[in-house]
Amino acid sequence: MNTSALASAGRFRARRAARGSATEGAARAGLAARGVIYLLVGALALQIAFGDTGAQADRGGALQELARKPFGAVMLWALGIGLVGMALWRLSEALFGSAGKDGRSARKRLLAAVRCGFYVFVAYSVLTFAATRQQSGGGSSDKQSRDATARALELPGGQWLVGAAGVGIVVAGGWIGVRAVLRKYHDHLRLDRMSRRTRQAVDVTGVGGGTARGLVFAAAGVFAVRAAVDYEPDQAKGLDDTLRTFADTPLGPWLLVCVAAGLVLFGLFSFALARWRRV
Repeated sequence: MNTSALASAGRFRARRAARGSATEGAARAGLAARGVIYLLVGALALQIAFGDTGAQADRGGALQELARKPFGAVMLWALGIGLVGMALWRLSEALFGSAGKDGRSARKRLLAAVRCGFYVFVAYSVLTFAATRQQSGGGSSDKQSRDATARALELPGGQWLVGAAGVGIVVAGGWIGVRAVLRKYHDHLRLDRMSRRTRQAVDVTGVGGGTARGLVFAAAGVFAVRAAVDYEPDQAKGLDDTLRTFADTPLGPWLLVCVAAGLVLFGLFSFALARWRRV
């Protein structure tokens, strides 16, 4: 092999290593940012469960809570940049495949592309709030859900579209919860670098947090289906209203306490992923 070929191969390996390091850093920053949001949403939901009806337990409420803290502006920008990292990581998975034996499959790449689009939206909303202190997208998650549902219902076949979306969200919630209970996240963790006690702690956050997250998704999907069946946009609920409905069940506020605690656990689980996930 001549000198130019060796130099070319060396440059290729260097670019691949740099891209790998950059992708890993973006992924870990994004997972940590997601953890902060879930911690704050879970804490706000706990406040609602214990009587603080003025709290807004969704991303907008979490951002407002963060903005009131010392160095809130710096933390908001850091959060937004971390979420940009999450979007870039998912984009790299869509383009080049992800870690794992079937990481290059079309299904995994499509799922990564959908996640990329979602985190682009979330990162944009956080960075917009950091710059203007105003929520993008028209306010709370509840208003956004109602407005989006109303627009969708006005389309030809809108009831079917909203109903199908609601069923899809219910299925996604069930999928998230079942995977958490089965501990499928083990496939993505560097278990060999964790002590037995650490694994147990991560399993508590992974199972409890994933189950609560799946339950919230499924409940939001049910409300979307009801909005489609009744042709009533106000039946659709965002994260805040969905969480509040748990307090209106026969179990009273204690079901909301359990769900809110689960969201806090999912925030902690996201931090664990930022530390031990294979990227």
